[in-house]
Amino acid sequence: MEKRTQEIRLTEMRAVQNDENKMKIEGYAVVFDSPSHPIYGEWIEYVDKNAFNGCDMKDVVLRYNHKDSYPIMARTKNNSLQLIIDDKGLKIEAELIDTASNRDLYKSIQEGLVDKMSFRFSVSKNDWDYSTTPTTRRILSFDKIFDVSVVDEPAYEATEVYARSKEEAQEEKRKYEEQKLEFEKEKLKLKLSI
Repeated sequence: MEKRTQEIRLTEMRAVQNDENKMKIEGYAVVFDSPSHPIYGEWIEYVDKNAFNGCDMKDVVLRYNHKDSYPIMARTKNNSLQLIIDDKGLKIEAELIDTASNRDLYKSIQEGLVDKMSFRFSVSKNDWDYSTTPTTRRILSFDKIFDVSVVDEPAYEATEVYARSKEEAQEEKRKYEEQKLEFEKEKLKLKLSI
């Protein structure tokens, strides 16, 4: 069976200056069970939450609009790009190196001019439903992810990318720790009442 490379665009992103003066961005290149815009005007695509099981993501690059002519922004191979599969989808975290092109794109993300993502991939298993109009394709298993890209026009509106400040990250961690502490207190109360 021939595997074709495809790209799907979807996400949202934003950028915020952080105290470390590093250009960090986060976002979702894939959101599970979220419909794409009609692909080539012929079908709508969904990504199954198990589609990344066994997928080759060893050397994935972060690009702008999937362009080979644009310098690579980050890469999994050198750990400047992290790919995290969670309940929502495929999350990306990247620290951009200090280049003129990255500074320009980072500013565009901060200003909300560029706020979506996409990914380029090959599929090993999918399911087609021709009884729907347009046809529906559910991607059940990816073979390989080639790149994740910050894009101007996504195929999936649910995707996102943003730059996060150090304060925002610390606040999220603080809230998480508070919720965890409350949960532990409730567990202890239940134990003592038994």
